[in-house]
Amino acid sequence: MAKLESILDNDFYKFTMQYAVIKLFPRAKAKYQFINRGKHQFPDGFAAKLREAIQELGKLKLTKEEKKFFAETCPYIDPTYFDFLQGYRYDPDEVTITQNGSELSVKIEGYWYRTILWEVPIMSLICELYYEMTGLQRVSDAQVAAIVEDKMQKYDKLDITIADFGTRRRHSFAVHDLVIKTLKNHNSKTFIGTSNVYLAMKYQTKPIGTHAHEWFMFHAAKFGYKMANLLGLENWANVYRGDLGIALSDTYTTEAFFKQFDKKLTKLFDGVRHDSGDAIEFAQKTINHYISKGIDPNSKTIIFSDGLDYNKVERIVNFCKGKIGISFGIGTDFTNDVGLERMNIVLKMTETLSEEGEWTPVIKLSDEAMKNTGDPEEIEMAIRYLQIDEHA
Repeated sequence: MAKLESILDNDFYKFTMQYAVIKLFPRAKAKYQFINRGKHQFPDGFAAKLREAIQELGKLKLTKEEKKFFAETCPYIDPTYFDFLQGYRYDPDEVTITQNGSELSVKIEGYWYRTILWEVPIMSLICELYYEMTGLQRVSDAQVAAIVEDKMQKYDKLDITIADFGTRRRHSFAVHDLVIKTLKNHNSKTFIGTSNVYLAMKYQTKPIGTHAHEWFMFHAAKFGYKMANLLGLENWANVYRGDLGIALSDTYTTEAFFKQFDKKLTKLFDGVRHDSGDAIEFAQKTINHYISKGIDPNSKTIIFSDGLDYNKVERIVNFCKGKIGISFGIGTDFTNDVGLERMNIVLKMTETLSEEGEWTPVIKLSDEAMKNTGDPEEIEMAIRYLQIDEHA
């Protein structure tokens, strides 16, 4: 049955955000909810199996070897955090799972510093269990490796760098492990690391990531939409002091982001991450922004990470080369290209309680309306408040 091998079998940005939450918002609480974007039909008994797998997560703990690797890899994180992580255990009571026919419901609630680690492992378990329980057969290990190798040979010719961002919607741990092994053994400098901390340790590569949408969603709930990006990035910089300097740009649309990305932050952060909307339009907006601030765009980097495959990457490279630094985070096209339909699921923060008071709904306003999450009335209010041109 699907299970996690390690407490570090999670995305790097979950740990970096957890550290920042512990330092700045230790009393904050959060709620998360599963969203089945792909309308997948879950088989009978799925909830029970998922609940069983989540109970197993409660047994995981950081080993001495893992603690040593993590601490040595991230000297900018205080050693007290790694002591905390050594004592951390997943609490299955924070997760509620129900099933109504083929519809699955997953809800998470608790202190934000604790619940922040649930999203990625639960999503990866849902994917792996879905393929197990539906009996869908993937291609062979040899074919998986051959597919990855073929892609890398094409990417090598583009003279770019690529990281694996595929933990959340991978086919299975076995496939993910094989993909990283193949990428690591590929004889080029194109592959630079993975978002998965456990596999980074196993294959002696770099764990990669900074923060996710929920960081800014929380700041919007606590400080307001017009201050969310600004204060989110200020707080991030206060914690990491210049390390982990890639800013996520699309929590409340790129348009709103660049209004708040002032000269100080523009100079301080190494670059930005693109995660929705047209990549070429975003690249041009980013280049224009740097030029408007008197900064050479070639001194900065855009990390592209929105549903990439070779054709999308090639298009981006052809536009950006010589204009701005670029790198790529590739997810399911690496970890779930196995001859089956890829799952389209997310698990997003829905409400937060910053310290005391009332629960506040949180939303995400993507550069693609279909990626918006949260209460529709709250979304409409935020669009008006931020003066976002939906037709821009």
